Amino acid sequence: MRIAYLDGPRLRRALLAMCEHGQRCRAELNRINVFPVPDGDTGTNLALTLRSISDRLRSNRERALAAVALDAADAAVLGARGNCGMIFSHFLLGFSESVRARARLTALEFAEAMAAAVRRLYAALERPVEGTILTVMRETSEEAERGCHDARDFAVLAERLVKRARSSLARTPELLPQLRAAGVVDAGAKGFVHCLEGIVAYINGDPVLVPQESERLRAPAGAAEAPGETEDEPLAAALAAYPAESERYRFCTEALARGDGLPAAEVVKDALSRLGDSLIAIRAGDVLKVHVHTDAPDAVFTYLRSLGHLLTHKAEDMHVQHAVVARAAAAHVALARRPISIVTDSACDLPEAVVRAHGIHVVPLSLVYGDRVLRDGLDIDAEGFVELLRAGEHPGTSQPPPAAFLEGFQRAAADGETVLGVILGASLSGTLASAEAAARRFADAPIRLVDSRGASLLQGLLVLRAAELAEQGQGAGEIAEELGRVRDRSGLFFTVDTFDRLLASGRVSRGKAWLGGLLDVKPILAVDAASRVHAAGRARGRANVLPRMLEHLERSIPTATAGLRFGVVHVGCPDVAESVGAALRTRFGEVEVLAAPATPVLATHLGLGAWGVAYQVTG
Repeated sequence: MRIAYLDGPRLRRALLAMCEHGQRCRAELNRINVFPVPDGDTGTNLALTLRSISDRLRSNRERALAAVALDAADAAVLGARGNCGMIFSHFLLGFSESVRARARLTALEFAEAMAAAVRRLYAALERPVEGTILTVMRETSEEAERGCHDARDFAVLAERLVKRARSSLARTPELLPQLRAAGVVDAGAKGFVHCLEGIVAYINGDPVLVPQESERLRAPAGAAEAPGETEDEPLAAALAAYPAESERYRFCTEALARGDGLPAAEVVKDALSRLGDSLIAIRAGDVLKVHVHTDAPDAVFTYLRSLGHLLTHKAEDMHVQHAVVARAAAAHVALARRPISIVTDSACDLPEAVVRAHGIHVVPLSLVYGDRVLRDGLDIDAEGFVELLRAGEHPGTSQPPPAAFLEGFQRAAADGETVLGVILGASLSGTLASAEAAARRFADAPIRLVDSRGASLLQGLLVLRAAELAEQGQGAGEIAEELGRVRDRSGLFFTVDTFDRLLASGRVSRGKAWLGGLLDVKPILAVDAASRVHAAGRARGRANVLPRMLEHLERSIPTATAGLRFGVVHVGCPDVAESVGAALRTRFGEVEVLAAPATPVLATHLGLGAWGVAYQVTG
């Protein structure tokens, strides 16, 4: 079938095929990952970046190519992880900006957009390294410019690009000594080739398959093979020595900031260059994404907080990552995984950006509309649910079945040696029991489940803390113990604007609801350390709720507290969430405040106008 032009729907379907194929190649990319450091996570990072793109595009129905490209680039920036994810997202952003306002592209226009994206990418990097994904992207774009005049059919052009990309990939060891010494091609570059192969497979109507061919290079004639280099596909990352001299920094640090007056990416790079290397900064509208290897991640985060609101931040210990790779090699396992992979459920209310940044696996709860069942966060999001609430629709809710947790555990086990689940409080739902039933049937990895003894961002902040501790190299037992200690020092206060939903759930009597409505009384409810929901106080009128809420928080949080963070959740009232966050910073200093709309499963029980504040004390 001849493809004379590329429009929005065609680009969307091609990108979805790209993401599907790229995610399936995770294990092989982790195995051969030796540059810039042999930490065995390139496949995982690229897969999580691609998952962010595919999750966004599945709900995209735009007809114009520029709108689809922008959506894909935005999702890539938000979900980008690691060097390869940041570079890939930068490439998509450059492509999107070069096709701005275009409804469709010819082959020539497509080639021009690819070339512009590569030029932007090279200009954005502090020290571009050849023999990596950069080389393959550049040489593929050059082939697009050569071939677009002869191949006016996109199907023919795509085949030509894949052929050139494979040839470029095969040459990466000639350009990068680390690859030549390990006998592998560059992992990020190979991931890019797989993405192109997924697009060609879609165009040709072929099934998307995981490539089976070995990427190990033959040793030069007369040369000895590296220790353990057999046909059993050894873990190349473990055979490579950790580059202690060239890799001076310990923490792979990433952060995402949002603000109206963010500086250009070049200004950010200049400010952070003294703190580390492997520095990549992406500015996309009101969003700034930074990746850097450093020994001072807190200094990076402090700088970004001075520019805008810090949405996400993480610092992974690369020494721990390489130790995991070495341990896998010693056990003759040709797959590198993180020590701990985190699973939770959608009641946690964590913002999507936080979930993406830390690679957290979320199992959806369900909304039941008669004979229709919608998965929370997949089939319906918080904003869409608020519109249904405004229209008077109120569904029932259901915990995830064990099969949903089995699927979540399977995804998590592909990333981590041990799965740690932080689940909606057992006294509030049967979700934990469902997770336990699934865990008893799961044999691919050890599973440790933690009762969050809470919901919403009270649970979500615990999930975030678990992810941070895992990135620091702590074991599942240590993390579970620390979460128990932190949970005892944490809590949640919330209020509702009307009593309708609490009345429907049976949590308040009809008489109290009538009297509260008559007197304009707003209840302040609390979830304590024992997971009990109880009345903490009341306020007359909306204007008095926040001052009273702050009083309760001050009494609950120990003085001279270190490691304090908050979470603000709301049902259809983002303006309230913004004012609450500002009040928290005024009262408690420059603390971290996460803000998110309530998951539909919780919002249906609280009703429009409800909001709450979770607090967590780690120090």
